[in-house]
Amino acid sequence: MNIIGKLMGQLKQYKTAALLAPLFTFAAVGLEVLIPYVMAKLIDQGIAVGDMGQVFKWGIVMLACAVLALMVGASSGVFGSEAATGLASNLRDALFEKVQTYSFGNIDKFSTAGLVTRMTTDVTNVQNAFQMTLIIATRAPITLVASLVMCVIISPKLSVVFFVAMVALGVALVTIMLKTMPMFGNVFKRYDDLNSSVQENVTAIRVVKAFVREDHESGKFKRAADEVHDLFVAAESLLAWNNPVMICAVFGCVIALSWFGTHTILAGEITTGELTSLLGYVMAILVSLMMLTMIFVMVSMSAASGQRIVEVLDEVPEIT
Repeated sequence: MNIIGKLMGQLKQYKTAALLAPLFTFAAVGLEVLIPYVMAKLIDQGIAVGDMGQVFKWGIVMLACAVLALMVGASSGVFGSEAATGLASNLRDALFEKVQTYSFGNIDKFSTAGLVTRMTTDVTNVQNAFQMTLIIATRAPITLVASLVMCVIISPKLSVVFFVAMVALGVALVTIMLKTMPMFGNVFKRYDDLNSSVQENVTAIRVVKAFVREDHESGKFKRAADEVHDLFVAAESLLAWNNPVMICAVFGCVIALSWFGTHTILAGEITTGELTSLLGYVMAILVSLMMLTMIFVMVSMSAASGQRIVEVLDEVPEIT
């Protein structure tokens, strides 16, 4: 929490945008969750009975919800981008000002390449994670809970399908996430080696050429680049399972809802429109789980970056 507090302390003039982004996201989710429910009304009260007046009425309501959701969602994206980019700008300014106070010993402790990585790659990671947190971390839980509530209201019996799919998908995604988090943490340590190789080679290019050490420096850079490559490939290979697992869960829910839903329609327990809305909510629920997984991965990546940024900000100059 101390790290988060120090990072968020750099929001400064962008605090208002950081507050408005989740508020607009909350409003957008509320409108989006209503759309499948309105669609059920349109089908049951309009299309099923051939009442074009009801079709027109509910169609207008659905269109209004969609347009408002689009406008509010776009606003949340604008405010989220403003807050995240503003935070990144303030962090870079704070880091640069801090480095100006360092003695040579402090600079040697982090290395020039390490400081460059912190001001570029690490700050960008924190920026991306903060923007995702403002928007997706607000959208996913609210969408998940609201969709589940609507499913229980429509059909408590068929809602069991959602809970089973959520548990299975959640276990699979959390397992993948726990395996990839340490891998991403190691990647940023290798970035310092990569940037150090570039900096040393470019700064001392005259010496390199004078002693004909081009092949040696190329090999040194290639080894650092290969380490970053291997770590990313290993992590992304595990993350690649997210989509197949997600697709299996989605189609499994669709098949189960179609099978059991047909029987409940024949039994008169639900209507065709309500089954259609349930199919819409299944996508919203499972996509929300996928979004949460993406957030956890991004936050785990940015946690290491945040720690590295705070280390620079907290460093005490050896010479005042």
